[in-house]
Amino acid sequence: MKVAVEGCCHGELDKIYESIQFLEKKDNVKVDLLLCCGDFQAVRNEADMICMAVPVKYRQMQTFYKYYSGEKKAPVLTIFIGGNHEASNHLQELPYGGWVAPNIYYLGYAGVVNYRGIRIGGLSGIFKPHDYKKGHFEYPPYNQQTLRSAYHVRNIEVFKLKQLKQHMDIFLSHDWPQGIYHYGNKKQLLKRKAFLRPEVESNTLGSPAATELLQHLKPSYWFAAHLHVKFAALMQHPKCDSEQLPKATKFLALDKCLPHRDFLQIVEIEHDPNASEHLEYDSEWLAILKATNDLINVTSKSWNMPENNSLHAKWDYSVSEEDIKELLEDQANNLQIPYNFSQIAPVYDPAHPQRSREPTHVINPQTTEFCATFGLTDLNAKVKQMEGEGLMEEEDEVDGADNAEEPSDYTTDTSGLSSSINPDEITLDDDDDDDDDNGELSAHSIEPLPDHPFTDSSANFSDVRDLPDSMVVSSDETQDSANEELDKSGDSSMTEGEGRTTRTKAVKRISNEHENGSSGIKLIKRRNQSIYHTQNNENEDIE
Repeated sequence: MKVAVEGCCHGELDKIYESIQFLEKKDNVKVDLLLCCGDFQAVRNEADMICMAVPVKYRQMQTFYKYYSGEKKAPVLTIFIGGNHEASNHLQELPYGGWVAPNIYYLGYAGVVNYRGIRIGGLSGIFKPHDYKKGHFEYPPYNQQTLRSAYHVRNIEVFKLKQLKQHMDIFLSHDWPQGIYHYGNKKQLLKRKAFLRPEVESNTLGSPAATELLQHLKPSYWFAAHLHVKFAALMQHPKCDSEQLPKATKFLALDKCLPHRDFLQIVEIEHDPNASEHLEYDSEWLAILKATNDLINVTSKSWNMPENNSLHAKWDYSVSEEDIKELLEDQANNLQIPYNFSQIAPVYDPAHPQRSREPTHVINPQTTEFCATFGLTDLNAKVKQMEGEGLMEEEDEVDGADNAEEPSDYTTDTSGLSSSINPDEITLDDDDDDDDDNGELSAHSIEPLPDHPFTDSSANFSDVRDLPDSMVVSSDETQDSANEELDKSGDSSMTEGEGRTTRTKAVKRISNEHENGSSGIKLIKRRNQSIYHTQNNENEDIE
């Protein structure tokens, strides 16, 4: 089946679906599934907008509310993870995942599902070491600290995912696994994003937690976004005794949804023709959720995961075939995800905006049903209960990076967001900044312009190219120049992995953006200037 993969969504659902429909018509194909790698921005109304960690001047309604209201319906099943610019209050309602709109499914803080025999896992958020050991304690209305910590990855999610033993076909993350750039064309990456050089050279760009998962899960594909650049790599994993052949992971990061940018790619994956055509829960993942339910932490206190260090009576929470069989018997072998979406929040009305609408802490009936079905704890409900009993401690409204905490499991902040000169992360300090002196900030970089839809598809997608024999590019700096033509090959390929045959097709918007030969590096006046800058500058700020 054909799977469309998208980088940072930034709320541009209309444009993404229009792009897919153009490709379907152009190539006479049918896309079966869309995967979005974060910054989805499932904003239903003005209260949700307040809960999105972007400066006030960028809080403008995009198009998701039309899909939430039912005015529009996603034309293809869409699965997404969270990034660092989300309506955190909305996604917090669905810690285990759920429908955010008809045909649009969120994987939760971490999750695994199956679709037509293809196993898809994901981890939402970005890595920050000072919040990594904390529980999910945040709740709306957020303060300036919890507005940001709400989307930081926690060790409990990584621990759960590391209990998985069965093969993973596709895995999604927002930020990149630390070190993945060593398995691809670093020279080309740094040519396009020169400000990443210090962190690449010091090996501090990316998430070490994601790297742990990459080494443990060894998925056939790993898709990511966040850095607003397309980057492909092939990681060959060391061979295990139980494996006949060593596994390899094809990594692909994609750009954000803008004209002339590499934000979309079609991957053709051979699926199981006998598998259900419905989205299904994953039996091993459900069994792991049940096994780890007692490890849940909803406080801001640090919480170490069990390990084999003589301090824990149990440290292995992986599940047996018997555990999985018992779960399946309890569910009568029916793991189809129920279509139980319902509107529980007011919908944005452009004719009557409610700018005074404030976020509230609510419980989503989807999560209530999920937890009742599988005997799990609703994190959001537990937080609300402790909030009502006055047991939740307020976090100081300061940047968590400055807090005195116990040492992290990782020696440095390797999120790619910590450096004072790295513009990766939007910070609320930018609220007071004036627009760029060169006038590079513009309102239409956030708000979709109804007068300028993607109607001229031929201008936006002037070519569709196949990837070469694999997405591999050499990590040898002496060979980088030869690999700069990676996406210019017209060859298609068949790659073997866990019995699946895959064919990939890159979607690339072609323009004359390189013809001028501009090599100057854009100067960054402040860390997050030109957050959603729409000009075609290869060295533009990430956010």
